[in-house]
Amino acid sequence: MSDFTADSIGDLTGRRVVITGANSGLGLQTAVGLARKGAHVVLACRNEQRGREAEGRVRSLTGREGVEMRVLDLASLSSVRDFAAGLEGPVHVLVNNAGVMATPKAATADGFELQFGTNHLGHFALTGLLLPNLREAGAARVVTLSSLAHKRGRIDFGDLQSQRRYRRWGAYGQSKIANLYFMVELDRRARAAGWDLTSVAAHPGLANTNLTAGMQAPVLDAFGGFLRLMGQSDAAGALPTLYAATAPDVHGGDYYGPSGPGETRGAPRLVAPVPRVLDRDTAVRLWNRSVELTGVDFATLQPAA
Repeated sequence: MSDFTADSIGDLTGRRVVITGANSGLGLQTAVGLARKGAHVVLACRNEQRGREAEGRVRSLTGREGVEMRVLDLASLSSVRDFAAGLEGPVHVLVNNAGVMATPKAATADGFELQFGTNHLGHFALTGLLLPNLREAGAARVVTLSSLAHKRGRIDFGDLQSQRRYRRWGAYGQSKIANLYFMVELDRRARAAGWDLTSVAAHPGLANTNLTAGMQAPVLDAFGGFLRLMGQSDAAGALPTLYAATAPDVHGGDYYGPSGPGETRGAPRLVAPVPRVLDRDTAVRLWNRSVELTGVDFATLQPAA
């Protein structure tokens, strides 16, 4: 993996990829990398105008016409359902990339804490609703983006929505470790069902993206300055995602991040989450609670007869 670049990706002609949050940052770089290799890329974006601009940019940078933008707001289960209902045909790769970080206390359209609702519950629902599309693809892959912040994250089942106490970084860490519990449990369930579905995760290390857009000063000023000093480019930060989405030696349950000191920067490699991510009881409990909250039950993901 040490010499992996976007140019290392093989021919993706005939493969369809959905990328959430693809109008900028890591999502945009992921879209460019995959479209350049021939994939038909669906940019799933909350803001239609910015999504249209990204659509044109990806076409311009890659010379490919197989790029389309569709509106998706992960902070609205209604939007997630509309997006999934309007997407016909196979999805070979789903990249759960979009996210918000360390925002002021706020709620989604459905009343969920914004970070947990967007980063975890929105992607949980989207993946479940796209299972028929993933199954139609035959061999499919789901890549879920986590973060170094998962290492301090814990699932507080007594206060999932941070109603009693809201700490912006604590809520972010919870949402990012939730992404990993989801990835691991989806892999377990896909294996049990006999599906050719590979569920993996990636993180970008420290990358200069627009993820800080939801912050307010002085947090924004301090963290933004830190990223400018220590972070790598969004193109470099997207490499673990591109590896997870395309490399032939990727296995279900894998987690990829930068190879440099502290996993902050560098070429992609296989990395390890904190050990508690492998706690099956927590993963199942979070899965069941997510089903209750979203109403998406993954009913089609049943063991093969």
